[in-house]
Amino acid sequence: MKNRDFIFFVGPSLVAMFVCIAIPLIFVLEQSFFVNKKVYKEVEVESCVAGFTGQICSVEMQTKPQLDEKGEIITQKEFVGLESYERLINFDAVKKAFWQRNFLELENVKFFSALRFTITFCLITLPFVIILGLVIALTVNNLLSSLKGPIIFVSLLPFIITPIIGALSIRWLFVGDGIITAFLEWLTNSNISMFSNSWTLELMMILYRIWHVCPFAFIVFYAGLQTINKEMLESAIVDGANRYHRLRFIIIPHLMPLIVFVSLIHLMDSYRVFEEIVAFSSDAYVISLQWLTFDFLRLDDTGNRYISSASASSILTMIGISILLYPLIKKTWNDYREGKL
Repeated sequence: MKNRDFIFFVGPSLVAMFVCIAIPLIFVLEQSFFVNKKVYKEVEVESCVAGFTGQICSVEMQTKPQLDEKGEIITQKEFVGLESYERLINFDAVKKAFWQRNFLELENVKFFSALRFTITFCLITLPFVIILGLVIALTVNNLLSSLKGPIIFVSLLPFIITPIIGALSIRWLFVGDGIITAFLEWLTNSNISMFSNSWTLELMMILYRIWHVCPFAFIVFYAGLQTINKEMLESAIVDGANRYHRLRFIIIPHLMPLIVFVSLIHLMDSYRVFEEIVAFSSDAYVISLQWLTFDFLRLDDTGNRYISSASASSILTMIGISILLYPLIKKTWNDYREGKL
């Protein structure tokens, strides 16, 4: 491809990424170093009470927020450096956990609790999504042509459903007198509460994400199977290669770029896990990094939002995604330089 054609092809995407991603990210980074604080002033407040001969008045100094012409509280931006990051990570708790070699204590810090679940969620769901997606694709590819259409349609239904709706549907199966909970209680003759333990909530959220994302991996792998050289497969069969050998030495190497692609998309999406936390109402037991950012942006009891902490959480989330994706991006770049892509 000529340089001019490449620029015209990639240029619009680069401009959109700069406007919609790079510029907002710069503002988020800037907000993480500043805190908006209310401007207060000392005012004299006179209070009077009824006395025997008349009113008894007293004057005292009180600190009140300063208002502008519209009656709104005046705020000013103050540079705090890395204070938001230090407060978010809680270095004192980290030092204590390392000195005492008790890393379970880090679960008491919201950031590390969210980080632990987010990484666990990503790394557990990824292999299941890849393996199950590949198994379904291979199975459908070997079906009769008349059955492929209906099977593909049914297989894609979980991915078509809106994530929050799908998560709520799964939740209703387990919560209270849900169908599955009622069946398990009848089967074990005991009371079961799937929403009173963190590990059961994590298990349900992981199972839901696998169920929801597997169709995406399946359809990508199924499309890749249509491009395999049929003559190569036939030659392998003639040479006596069984299904395992054909899968290992022909099919998987051919699908490897697609496996890397699905892994990249899944890790980026699952690292931002949020819908499951909301749908399963798990924030009392399990939280994610994305939910933590959302929580900072909600109004607290005093009507404040922690914009600086939310910005710091967003930046750390972006750094975490970059670290998680680095091996896959490096492999893709090396394959491209070697002419494998």
